[in-house]
Amino acid sequence: MSGYLCSRLLLYTGGRHLTSFFAPSQHVLPDKLCRTYPLPCHARSFSSRSRSDGSSGQEGENTLHAPRRELDFQLSRLQINAVLRANEQSVRFPEFDGRSGPSPVLRFESNQLSANTPLEDRRSSASCLQTRGMLFGMFDGHGGHACAQAVSERLPYYIAVSMMSESVLEDLEAAMETLRPVPPILQWYKHRNDYNYRESAALYVNHLRVYWQELLASEEHGDGMRPTDALIYAFQRLDTDLSLEAQVPLANDLMRNTAIQAAFAGCTACVAHVGPEGVHVANAGDCRAVLGVQEHDGSWSALPLTQDHNAANVTEVERIWQQHPASERHSVIVDDRLLGVLMPLRAFGDVRFKWSRELQQSVLENGDSDLEALNLHQYAPPNYLTPPYLEATPEVTYHRLRPQDRFLVLASDGLWDEMTSDEAVRLVAEHLTGIHLQAPVSASQLNLGQMHQLLLQRRARATPALDLNGATHLIRHALGTNEYAEMDQERLATILALPSDLARMYRDDITVTVIYFNPNFSKTAN
Repeated sequence: MSGYLCSRLLLYTGGRHLTSFFAPSQHVLPDKLCRTYPLPCHARSFSSRSRSDGSSGQEGENTLHAPRRELDFQLSRLQINAVLRANEQSVRFPEFDGRSGPSPVLRFESNQLSANTPLEDRRSSASCLQTRGMLFGMFDGHGGHACAQAVSERLPYYIAVSMMSESVLEDLEAAMETLRPVPPILQWYKHRNDYNYRESAALYVNHLRVYWQELLASEEHGDGMRPTDALIYAFQRLDTDLSLEAQVPLANDLMRNTAIQAAFAGCTACVAHVGPEGVHVANAGDCRAVLGVQEHDGSWSALPLTQDHNAANVTEVERIWQQHPASERHSVIVDDRLLGVLMPLRAFGDVRFKWSRELQQSVLENGDSDLEALNLHQYAPPNYLTPPYLEATPEVTYHRLRPQDRFLVLASDGLWDEMTSDEAVRLVAEHLTGIHLQAPVSASQLNLGQMHQLLLQRRARATPALDLNGATHLIRHALGTNEYAEMDQERLATILALPSDLARMYRDDITVTVIYFNPNFSKTAN
């Protein structure tokens, strides 16, 4: 770590904590809708994402007269491993799914590391019990964790229900009407540290029921939606429900506070449905899904299945420009942010970028919630002239699995701030095969001394992986790799030892899920 960074760490110790007003709970939706399987725990730069209230998250850095504090960065290897592995998860599946052939997924490995307090990322993984396929979700919250929490709990249900046939939905409705046990919709795979909003479960079930009732009333639903349509419709419908729940009276103050926080906070979402047809990925925001492909000659390549929805995406910027008058062309995207405030250009929640000013004012002023305690304030982005400016409609990509498709990396932008898609695939491939992959170097670029030094570095890098979990392996390298592409133990220890009021200044929350495919599935499918 540079002396410049160390000096800043010794000088700047201000900053505010983002406080959760909801106690973590290990409860999920009622057993009549799902099965929950708690699983045992094994255990570089500042991200410029803005909060939805317009603040940058850099208050601590700009504090004048912050007290000097000596920080202890001497974490042992054992302590480093404990921090990195605290949220580690690994789940393996039978090679044959018991229905009609090989399972497309052999296993998945997941992990997350917080920078915010509390963590604003969420993840989800579940099997669809009434249809075929598995759902893996990545949710990156901003302006707090409330929106990411609600979406991670609810979106898999909306997707699964969308794909169910009319007859299955009729069975669900009949069971609800007669108070009989409802056939479970999802089989969840949860880590013991994953959160759930127990207090709002009844509301979530009721609105999910309203959704399937509307599908039953449709004459076109029939055998259920195809995955592409199900993903798009589920994203849109859940975002609408989040918006409506914040506007109507609810059963109690806690439920209302949860609904308001979820609507005014925001989150990006990337969901992969892996089923008999292949992989469908729905993305809204700047999480990313990257396929690891092993070519016939043994080499590896990265195949992106998503595009980041931010100002670097020219097509995305053009889409937003076309939705507003030409007179707003220079004010819709300012400093690579939506209205100069928000970096992702698609997201759930964030009603400050969707509602009219009048509706925002009405909800915030006429409700009984303590807005200061909820960290909500009346605020409208500059040049807020023709809302909505933001939507949660995802971009969906379909990929038919092939024998050379080995794994899929889903990750929040905290990982992609630190490494490229190609680097992530190379690291997982090395971890999977145990073979260290070296980038070619031209001898004409190096003198003899430099070549000797490079050889020593590569020998050091070729040591066995420290982690059994591929997601942990990615996080370790994202934070510990220095400018010479070496694993720097001192750098890693320093970054992991940062107190919560400083960590967010130098990195983002990181959440990673690596899904490993069954090669026998693609051979059978093809």
